[in-house]
Amino acid sequence: MFIDELTLHFKAGRGGDGVVRWRHEKGKDHAGPSGGNGGKGGDVYALAVRDIGILSAYRNVKGFKAEHGEDGAKDLKQGAGGKDIEIRLPVGSRLTNLTTGYSIELLKDNEKVLLLNGGRGGLGNAHFKGSTNIRPKESTPGVLGEEADFNIELMLIVDVGIIGLPNAGKSSLLNALTGAHSQVGDFPFTTLEPSLGDFYGLIMADIPGLIEGASEGKGLGHKFLRHIERTRSLIHCVSAENEDPLKSYKVVRNELELYNKDMKGKQEVILLTKIDMISDKEQKIKLNVLREITPNVFPMSVLDDRIIQEFGSFIIKTFKL
Repeated sequence: MFIDELTLHFKAGRGGDGVVRWRHEKGKDHAGPSGGNGGKGGDVYALAVRDIGILSAYRNVKGFKAEHGEDGAKDLKQGAGGKDIEIRLPVGSRLTNLTTGYSIELLKDNEKVLLLNGGRGGLGNAHFKGSTNIRPKESTPGVLGEEADFNIELMLIVDVGIIGLPNAGKSSLLNALTGAHSQVGDFPFTTLEPSLGDFYGLIMADIPGLIEGASEGKGLGHKFLRHIERTRSLIHCVSAENEDPLKSYKVVRNELELYNKDMKGKQEVILLTKIDMISDKEQKIKLNVLREITPNVFPMSVLDDRIIQEFGSFIIKTFKL
């Protein structure tokens, strides 16, 4: 099961306690304080990895916690610090501390970000020795580490996003270009999660179908709209079976821009898909209608190897980094 959003509880380690201890010398009781300080609690870090499926491994996990620091010991020995913990999260994750509202994003592979600080260790009685307090009996406990619930949202970072209304042929296109195995069907919302494929070094994503009102949460809502935010370029599929291809195009574009006005500036190519389902005359009319928006409009049939090959060459020239 693909998971792109969940909430987890993270807890940093508690600091170890400082202790009261005494040096023992022959013939003397309590020759001097020797209680050591406690060790610091472990910190909590997020570590970015290139694995978009890793959140699925956490679906039954309640949370993560770092190790506590060890207590101090005699002979001025400080307790060992607790081990830090690194939570592996997909590149493209946005983490929001639900206590403070602070958000961070993981945008690079192996990026490591501190989320929560471990508690400091307590002070042993040796710390309190002074000219007026030569035999201190006080110590302090370790401090609790920080803890919080974090909401984690995965926002895919891909080169090309394939978008369009349900049943626009997005999954079939991804499969034809990259050999991916995205599910294909003749009913809405066949694709319930983003599918990825590699086309000569370009990472492509089939973004599940959008409908009018998606920016307000209708259909699959902005659960998948957010995946388009970081997509560099777009292939917009419009089915030739639609009576009004321009309206179909505008529905999706409007939802993108309502969700995030910056979507307007993304590089885009329009495909009139499923042209094998209409006549040549109807195809010409619908292509001309879409070319009023942009000259980058192409006919597409996944049943025609020549068309796939020609469009693939265009993608490499147009979208390659």
